[in-house]
Amino acid sequence: MTEIHPGQRVAVLVDAQNLYHTAQSIYSRNIDYSALLENAVQGRQLTRAIAYVIRADSPEEESFFDALVDIGFETKIKDIKRFSDGTKKADWDVGMSLDAITLANHIDTMVLCTGDGDFSRLCSHLRHEGVRVEVLAFESSTADELIREADSFHDLGERHETFLL
Repeated sequence: MTEIHPGQRVAVLVDAQNLYHTAQSIYSRNIDYSALLENAVQGRQLTRAIAYVIRADSPEEESFFDALVDIGFETKIKDIKRFSDGTKKADWDVGMSLDAITLANHIDTMVLCTGDGDFSRLCSHLRHEGVRVEVLAFESSTADELIREADSFHDLGERHETFLL
């Protein structure tokens, strides 16, 4: 396992919907994105921090998006899709994966903040490309295959008081 050192170039990609829903369902609280970013970087050289968010036309979401930028995240915003049958869909899986692959040649470590098992194949690809992959998520809602494919997994639930508001 590679040791963490200050010279490592790191990118942090946050699946905000995934973390939000887990934090709400388990703890009825919100994520502290400042603490999340600090813990993800761990004193290394931050290359990019991107938070992938969904716009659902909630009154407080624009201030949330602004707060993410103030913390140091670039935000990528997608509008929620509403279908004629009343269902809704929104996810950033493809966008996050493409950004991760694009960043791979510019970083040493990719930190994925998500528990979504759809990213397990991305982990194996990044590792094949020589990029260390760390996952930060709540173990209780993280896919086993994602944990297996990452170089390291950090359970936000173990120190939930640090990561929740």
